[in-house]
Amino acid sequence: MRRVLVTRPAQDAAQWVADLQAQGIAAEALPLIAITASPTNRAALQAARERLARHPAFYRAVMFVSGNAAAYFFESNQAPALAAKALAALETRAWTPGPGTARVLLQCGVPAECIDGPAPDAAQFDSEALWAHVAPQVRPGDRVLVVRGASTGAPAGPGQGRDWLAARIHAAGGQVDFVVAYERGAPAFDAPQQALARRAAHDGTLWLFSSSEAIAHLARALPGQDWAAAHALATHPRIAQAARTAGFGCVSECKPALADVAAFIKSCP
Repeated sequence: MRRVLVTRPAQDAAQWVADLQAQGIAAEALPLIAITASPTNRAALQAARERLARHPAFYRAVMFVSGNAAAYFFESNQAPALAAKALAALETRAWTPGPGTARVLLQCGVPAECIDGPAPDAAQFDSEALWAHVAPQVRPGDRVLVVRGASTGAPAGPGQGRDWLAARIHAAGGQVDFVVAYERGAPAFDAPQQALARRAAHDGTLWLFSSSEAIAHLARALPGQDWAAAHALATHPRIAQAARTAGFGCVSECKPALADVAAFIKSCP
C-alpha cells in the first residue's frame, strides 16, 4: 500500500493522518496551507456573531465554507449561547458543503436539526451540491451570511464556488453578506519538509489534495521540481485539473469523505 501525504492545514491534516492510520494506511502530514486570523477579521466575526445574537432571524441561513470557517466562527466563549439562541431558531439554517464541515458544526454545539448540506452519499461535496439541497429555502428578500476564508494578500471577494452560490441566491431574490473568518497562506517549509516533498515527487507516494491553492503553494515552494512521476489524489475535479496543470503525471479523483479516500488508497497497488 502506498504512503500518503496529507496536505490539508495542520490541524485538519493531523486528524486525517490519525483517521487514515487507524485504518492501517501509512499516512503523514505535509501541510501546504497555513491558517491564520487577523485582528481585523476577528472583529468582523464578532460583529457577525453579535448581529445573530441580537436578531436571530436576520439571516435565512449562515453558510460555512469549511470546517475551519465553522471553528473560527464559534471560537469565542459566546459560541454555545449563540448556537442555542440564533442558529437553533427555526428561521436560521446552518449550511455546509459537506459532512466534514457538518461534523465541526456539531462539535461546536450547533443542533443537527439546524444543519443542511449534501447527503453523505452525494456525488460531490461543494457549493453546487449544497445549492441543489437548499435552493427551496431561499425566498425574495432573504439574506444569507457566508463565512469563508481568504488568501493572504488577495482581495476579499467571494471567489470560486462561493461566487457561484452567491449568484444563485441573488437570482432567487436573496442577498448575500460575506465575512472572512481566516486567511490562507503558504507554509514555510523547513529542510526536512523540503526533503520529504522532493522524495515524494518520485518514490510512489500518493499526494492527497483537497485544495487547488495547496498545489500552487507546493509549486512555489519547489520551483523547477519535476512532478511527472508523482501521483496525486484530488477530492474535486477542479483540484484534479490544478494537479495536472502543475505537472503531476498521474492524477486520480475521489469524493472527499474519509471512507472514499481510504477505499481508494487501499485499492492502489
